[in-house]
Amino acid sequence: MAHQAPGPAAEPSGDPAAGLLPAAGLLPDTGPLPGAGPLPGTGAGKGPDVRRVARVILLDPDDRVLLLRGHEPDDPDDTWWFTPGGGLEGEETREQAALRELAEETGITDVRLGPVLWQRYCSFPFAGRRWDQDEWYYLARTSGRGEAPGPQALTELETRSVAGLRWWTCAELSAARETVYPTRLAELLRTLLDEGPPSAPVVLAPEIV
Repeated sequence: MAHQAPGPAAEPSGDPAAGLLPAAGLLPDTGPLPGAGPLPGTGAGKGPDVRRVARVILLDPDDRVLLLRGHEPDDPDDTWWFTPGGGLEGEETREQAALRELAEETGITDVRLGPVLWQRYCSFPFAGRRWDQDEWYYLARTSGRGEAPGPQALTELETRSVAGLRWWTCAELSAARETVYPTRLAELLRTLLDEGPPSAPVVLAPEIV
């Protein structure tokens, strides 16, 4: 998982389902997306210490987005909301990692995985160390309504730093005063739901905390 420790809030609406693609049609993980340039702090597109991460923008039939509530392991009051996802394991692809992490963190497996929406580099302190991550955000849809089943296979660190999950409507997210990651999620989701997925993944500005 490795989520980010504190920044801003978010918002959504519309139906991007038409932009969903079968997993086989997604981009291969050959490094940063076209136009991304070298990742800050690595001197190259894919530094040895940069963690490769797949995240999921999961929408339900009512266009609500699912977020997890995280906190510092030793400080439950230091909280934020973030998208499901985490680091790649072994030889798995980003698509495989996205689906695995989603199942482990939320219990949701009824999912249609779509295209890569955004890519960003981020660096932040969490659990006593610094995390440098190259994150790809996938669009996904689920047909299920109601509460998500909940975590199924959290790591020891995740167990100490995840405090729940919930679906957010556009109105709730845009009015939220809590910290949400990635920064500008409200704006990004509004554009996604109004205009559909971008023709090519959007490279977001780096976030270094």
